[in-house]
Amino acid sequence: MRSRYGLTTLALILTSAVTLTAPALAASGQSGAHAPLYYVALGDSLSVGVQPDATGMNRASDEGYPDQLHALLRTTMPHLRLVKLGCSGETTLTMIRGGVCRYPKGSQLGEALAFLHAHRQFVTLVTLDVGADDLLPCASDNAIDPACVSAAFGTVPAHLFRILTALREAAGPDVPIVAMNYYNPFVAAWLQGPDGQALALGSAAALAQFNAVLGGIYGMFSVPTADVANAFDSADFTTPVVVPGLGVVPRDVALVCAWTWMCVFPPQGPNHHPNAVGYGVIAEAILQVLP
Repeated sequence: MRSRYGLTTLALILTSAVTLTAPALAASGQSGAHAPLYYVALGDSLSVGVQPDATGMNRASDEGYPDQLHALLRTTMPHLRLVKLGCSGETTLTMIRGGVCRYPKGSQLGEALAFLHAHRQFVTLVTLDVGADDLLPCASDNAIDPACVSAAFGTVPAHLFRILTALREAAGPDVPIVAMNYYNPFVAAWLQGPDGQALALGSAAALAQFNAVLGGIYGMFSVPTADVANAFDSADFTTPVVVPGLGVVPRDVALVCAWTWMCVFPPQGPNHHPNAVGYGVIAEAILQVLP
């Protein structure tokens, strides 16, 4: 499953790194060997690499997609520094107002804007993933709340518009801002029988609409969107895959079981966060859309 994502990585690293380095170095007037460069990662729990520990508690890790993307980019930009400002549980509203994680500037967005203004000529990449925690409360073990989904669809665009407007102003016109859509961890409910399969199909339909909303807002700002949903084949219920211990399951279920903690026994699972391999898949999806 993983091989399809690794074949073009080296070429992507080389072309992306050359493109990303040029604006920062030109602005700084320093040589490539000594110029400080920053990659700023913003977002929710995915941006801090959250995974469950042995007791099932969610913990930040150094295996998240920003960490793996940073490691790849450092092969050609050895002085690139990773600045992780993400917050587990962050919604589009709390990113603006604060309230989940503590920041000297009051909110993740405030902290990001302060950093971007202070280091504007040296920032070479900003990544953003936010919105999942607006939608996650809408799904329970056996149902999806349509009113909750509708409310998220009504508020996320305005919040995201405000976030992107502020980030673009602070970063300037030349710094790449790259976003992502979301995979669907709830397809794992397929394993629970007919009721679970109905939940899996319903969650896929809701997430497809939500990802379309995210893509539309990002498109308004010319922000490339990594298609993480497609990388996880999140809507492929028709391709059968044999998984040891599970039997024949749809491809999207097989990938979620392989790349997240959703099919792991307690206490570590079920958990919707990716494992290290899953975070690597997200990192490579972002590589594919770097300007």
